[in-house]
Amino acid sequence: QVQLAESGGGSVQAGGSLRLSCAASGNTVSSYCLGWWRQTPGNERERVATLGGTTAYSDSVKGRFTISKDHAKKTLDLQMNNLKPEDTGMYYCAAVKWWPCASKITTVDYWGQGTRVTVSS
Repeated sequence: QVQLAESGGGSVQAGGSLRLSCAASGNTVSSYCLGWWRQTPGNERERVATLGGTTAYSDSVKGRFTISKDHAKKTLDLQMNNLKPEDTGMYYCAAVKWWPCASKITTVDYWGQGTRVTVSS
């Protein structure tokens, strides 16, 4: 069993920055691929970034977002810079069997409750 809890969402103007954090816990959490997904208005949930073996980003966020682990805080973080209105949506931390992350992920095993990001123009 894996528990995921996101924090750090909020509202920001275009060009601004936000940092999301995910507290991941559970006896086997280190065996999972961890990452961030998002659901923007009118769209399906999509993979944003994953960290496990290799780091991967969606084309829409590459160069603007950075995924990392804070070992001291035991969190999975997503630093989001140069935010755009189209980044508005719900952001979810996710855990996928197993580490390392596959290039194609079709099933997510655990989801966090999500945190909302709103970017105004």
